[in-house]
Amino acid sequence: MVKEITLDMANNMQLASRICFPESNLVTDRFHVVKLVMEALQHQRIKLRWEAIEKENQAIKIAKEQGIKYVPIVFENEDTPKQLLARSRYIIAKKTNEWTPNQKVRAELLFKIYPHLHQAYKHTLEFRNIYEQTSKELAKEQFLNWIEKTNY
Repeated sequence: MVKEITLDMANNMQLASRICFPESNLVTDRFHVVKLVMEALQHQRIKLRWEAIEKENQAIKIAKEQGIKYVPIVFENEDTPKQLLARSRYIIAKKTNEWTPNQKVRAELLFKIYPHLHQAYKHTLEFRNIYEQTSKELAKEQFLNWIEKTNY
């Protein structure tokens, strides 16, 4: 009688559901899928931040060796590269229409400096929008188009 079971991504629940309801369809819930995609996007931001920290540490070391004062790169919004990446955590977790005016300015700068992060952000939004479709057929079509477009 059970036709469909919605699960998180835990394998133990999938196995139990298959044993107890072999004829049912298993569906991974939207929240856990989108959460995984958002974590991957945040991972990219964090990776860039660690690179910026390492680059700054090297510049500080070189300045010290040369006996000069280190002056960090500061963008027009007064952020250094590592600050920009740290302060962008919530920006890339939101849709563009949810940004505050300050977040809009920071996002414009972030994406200008880190175009690969911008591309990943756009792919993430496109993926999230698949769940906004009103029919399974439209969602499947949009998903297949997304896969083709993003080369996943």
